[in-house]
Amino acid sequence: MTLAIDLALVEETAKLLYVRALKLLPDDIKRGFDRLYQAESDGTARTILETMRANIEVAEKTDNLLCQDTGIPIYNVVIGRDVQVDGAGLKAAIRRGCERATRDYPLRSSVVHPLTRVNEHTSCGAKVPVINIDFSERPEELAIEMIPKGSGSENGSFLKMCIPAEGVDGIKTFVIDRVIEAGGKVCPPTIVGVGVGGTSDLCMHLAKLAATRPLGSACADPEGARLERALSDAVNRLGIGPQGLGGDATAFAVHVELAATHITMNPVAVNIQCHSARRASAVFRPDGVTIGA
Repeated sequence: MTLAIDLALVEETAKLLYVRALKLLPDDIKRGFDRLYQAESDGTARTILETMRANIEVAEKTDNLLCQDTGIPIYNVVIGRDVQVDGAGLKAAIRRGCERATRDYPLRSSVVHPLTRVNEHTSCGAKVPVINIDFSERPEELAIEMIPKGSGSENGSFLKMCIPAEGVDGIKTFVIDRVIEAGGKVCPPTIVGVGVGGTSDLCMHLAKLAATRPLGSACADPEGARLERALSDAVNRLGIGPQGLGGDATAFAVHVELAATHITMNPVAVNIQCHSARRASAVFRPDGVTIGA
């Protein structure tokens, strides 16, 4: 059997996912708020967390956006086995869906030319939306994940080309220092994504994947998972707190993704996701399309 992908359906789905991601916060993030609220020892921080939760409830009840920043649109596509799809047509369909979401909803376009700062009011531009394509072993399945990455959190992006002699302690120091540097500018509580290894560009991509992973997931590598636990504990001892105003709840979690690297280097990247950790996904199978977070 072969799953043939209808590009018109891809376009409509790309449009739906953008709007859905901006309006509905995933359940794992809501549970993360509950967990942080219960563990918070600072009264002011508890009040801020409660206000954040109320904002989420109001936005969803009134069918409104969770945040005014519609972000840089990112679509992660994973193509399984026995899937028939025109790759160039797939990317074009996603772009059309992104443009339609911006025009038809309508959404504020946050995407501009990097030099002229001209806004086309389509949430699109040169190489935007960002479309990442990967492949999986899953038969007759194509998955699309949509992530609107806001500028406040994306500005919390950092890269260091560490040397191997710095070891794991050097990785920890760099991550903690960057979280301190970002402070309240990244709208904590956050998800701190950490990439380790690969090349400079792969390392940054790993950090983005880590930052946008669901809460409760863990790095597949045991050493990476160990590093996640150590950094999560350390970050929430910094006292930055929600919105940078003090408290225990600096981050929902620190997530780590790893790649093999060269013997003479050890890149480390940080990419931070804000408390409005928005995402939406769709899975195409022979029996139809399933929409979720």
